[in-house]
Amino acid sequence: MSTISKKICLFGDFGVGKTSLIRQFVECQFSDEYLSTVGVKISRKLVSVSEKDLLIKENLQLIIWDIEGSNKFKAVANNYFQGSKGAVIVGDVTQADTLAHIQKHIQTFLAVNPKSYIVVALNKSDMIASEYLESIRTTYQFTNQVNILDTYITSAKTGNNVDKIFQSLANRLI
Repeated sequence: MSTISKKICLFGDFGVGKTSLIRQFVECQFSDEYLSTVGVKISRKLVSVSEKDLLIKENLQLIIWDIEGSNKFKAVANNYFQGSKGAVIVGDVTQADTLAHIQKHIQTFLAVNPKSYIVVALNKSDMIASEYLESIRTTYQFTNQVNILDTYITSAKTGNNVDKIFQSLANRLI
């Protein structure tokens, strides 16, 4: 079984839970302590992916670039997107302005990587009543755009759909 490495970027507005999603995915941990990412933090995780047509299992090492979400950093962020095969764009379901910015984040990423794939994560679902979540997901569904694989309601705290967002991207990258 061979191992392939692919770079993916994880980004969104400041404070939406990007680092917490990665920590939950890579380390299966959550912390209420908030530490702001400065610049970029790189994490790695090996995932197993099956190719449906060939019935072959591949190991895929995801090299995850956690990119700072502050506005002053946006001019430099495009440099970090270079060579990325995919992205997870994160919004916070408790902050409507972060959700409104998702389309702009999609455009910014695709301007650098027009053939890459994107998964949208609507994070912090544990902080909002469940009856509102499907409505939010429907509102921020971007699958009418070719490069968008899906939109997931996630929670870094509970782990809800965290593995799914990365596995969905990994499956497409093979």
